[in-house]
Amino acid sequence: MITAAIIVAAGRGTRAGGDVPKQWQQLGDRTVAAHAIQAFADHPGIDRLVLVIHPDDRPPILGATVEIVIGGATRRESVLAGLTAIEGTVARVLIHDAARPLISAPIIDRVLAALDTHAGAAPAVAVTDALWQGADDMVTGVQNRDGLYRAQTPQGFHLAPLLAAHRANANEAADDVAVARAAGLDVAIVTGDEENIKITTPGDFARAAKLMGLGMDVRCGNGYDVHRFGPGDHVWLCGVKVPHDRSLQGHSDADVGMHAVTDAIYGALGMGDIGQHFPPSDPQWKGAASHIFLDHAVALAAQHGYRISNADCTLVCEYPKVGPHQTAMKAAMAQIIGIGADRISVKATTSERLGFTGRGEGIASIATVTLVKP
Repeated sequence: MITAAIIVAAGRGTRAGGDVPKQWQQLGDRTVAAHAIQAFADHPGIDRLVLVIHPDDRPPILGATVEIVIGGATRRESVLAGLTAIEGTVARVLIHDAARPLISAPIIDRVLAALDTHAGAAPAVAVTDALWQGADDMVTGVQNRDGLYRAQTPQGFHLAPLLAAHRANANEAADDVAVARAAGLDVAIVTGDEENIKITTPGDFARAAKLMGLGMDVRCGNGYDVHRFGPGDHVWLCGVKVPHDRSLQGHSDADVGMHAVTDAIYGALGMGDIGQHFPPSDPQWKGAASHIFLDHAVALAAQHGYRISNADCTLVCEYPKVGPHQTAMKAAMAQIIGIGADRISVKATTSERLGFTGRGEGIASIATVTLVKP
């Protein structure tokens, strides 16, 4: 059974602003319409793609093979032009607004599945907000929201009855579901998606870009630190005091794990390392708790608009055993960084008795941190 998708892109979309219609404006690396077209081009259930455009438009590169059809003065006329172009060659059709660039494969799947048992099917999201009636910026009444849905596209139908419905209906309709129902066709509601937004106003471009993760700044930094053993009865590792027959030596408390994570944050920011921010030549940092350094790095990231997504720290040593303290270390680091412990990894490995760590002369640590700016 051949299925076509008609992407309706003949509107002017003046409320969205811009020098060109909203469907031809850029959203990341391609136009709004190109995002929608690609979603259908990538779906295995779609055999044919038709793009309905305004006669004055010359679409830019779309990234997919489509058939171009010239639309009419209204949406209904444009849809009818698209349906007429595929008459007699396909059995089912999905009609989608080019201004919905975030259409997902699962929604397309649900519409196609519903067409196996219904004349039509369309995605929608149930209304959950309270509804008011109003006039002159004043509330004049309330509207029961039970049974109300916000309609989305693609709206799918068996081609022949929908085409007959359009030809029989000379009145403009809000969408193809309205045309189908006026002709007595049943239309099933399938689950839509809050992210399947329709770009209507200038602010919708930013909203769509955020949902797509466009413009997001993701940075990754790594840190490495080493401290040797000396006299003592404990070591500080990732914010936890671990009993041991020796201590790590350093200008501060020598928390090798926390130092590596701190340097990873500085590295992701491109802002040096602990030594630059807290010089070992400065006596005020003698014996300082390493959370001071990590606090500073975390605050610096926040000042530059970044949140820390996760931190991964590996301790390289023969002893002490890290496993019994792993949960406490994750909790301590999470509290300082301000993220969940499930986003912190602290693990240990040996160097198979090789090198200074293998000889028990000290501990090394390697850390990786990811910073994200929405």
